[in-house]
Amino acid sequence: MKIEVYNPKLREYKHYNVEKEMPLLEYLLATLPGSKNKIKDTLRGRGIKVNGKVVTQYDYPLLPGMKVSVSNSKRNDTFKNKYVSIVYEDQYIVVIEKKPGILSMAAGHSTLNVKTVLDDYFQKTRQGCRAHVVHRLDRDTSGLMIYAKDMQTEQILEHEWHDIVFDRRYVALCSGAFEEETGTIANWLKDNKAYITYSSPVDNGGKYAVTHFTVLDRSDRYSLVEFKLETGRKNQIRVHAADMGHPVCGDVKYGNGDNPLHRLCLHAYVLCFYHPVTHRPIEFSIPIPKEWKII
Repeated sequence: MKIEVYNPKLREYKHYNVEKEMPLLEYLLATLPGSKNKIKDTLRGRGIKVNGKVVTQYDYPLLPGMKVSVSNSKRNDTFKNKYVSIVYEDQYIVVIEKKPGILSMAAGHSTLNVKTVLDDYFQKTRQGCRAHVVHRLDRDTSGLMIYAKDMQTEQILEHEWHDIVFDRRYVALCSGAFEEETGTIANWLKDNKAYITYSSPVDNGGKYAVTHFTVLDRSDRYSLVEFKLETGRKNQIRVHAADMGHPVCGDVKYGNGDNPLHRLCLHAYVLCFYHPVTHRPIEFSIPIPKEWKII
């Protein structure tokens, strides 16, 4: 299995020396292996430099003696946003890291959300596509997300999600010291009229939810815990952590007021899936926030 692990500081380039005058895209098509679409994706994704400067213009004039640098990665290291980082991008999908404090999609007028940020980026880079929401993270949860670039890919991801995603893990800083190193919690989750999710050990008409946990580190006051989802229900990790008597720190909805870092300490840090179009298995991981280890 080919693994792709995100390193925000890593982007490797191959370098080529221009020998005769020609437009940039023409030079790339004559010089690089791969399909025309793949080369255009690299150019649109800001993966081409001329004399050390990023260029996206197809007809940029090259002159003899210039140096063209071509990224080996489709990760975008020039997209800048306070709340969103692009981890991986191709013509079908974009994988992003969401910071806490931004919604996954709009929930009213003038709301800050990832979809709008990506749509603006796609427009500025003239990609002719829009971001299609596939799954969501709560506003105050950080971590990895997939967005589709077209409706067909979105439909594949939506309808085949449980077959496509083969590993999805979160890490959380939880209140108190866990008694067990590993375990599983399973019950039924259902919303009440106030949209608070509550659990039941017996079928209450809700959805069955299964969460596996592993303690990564602990102190007298806190536990750093990895949660692996077998199902993906609303607020599943937050409710299950509270059920175990160790709510996620900073959880004002299901927590106990323990908020040492002034944020919801829940982070989607591993996401593994089969590419919806190429079917290639790929894995992404991002670091655990360093301030969580362990306060």
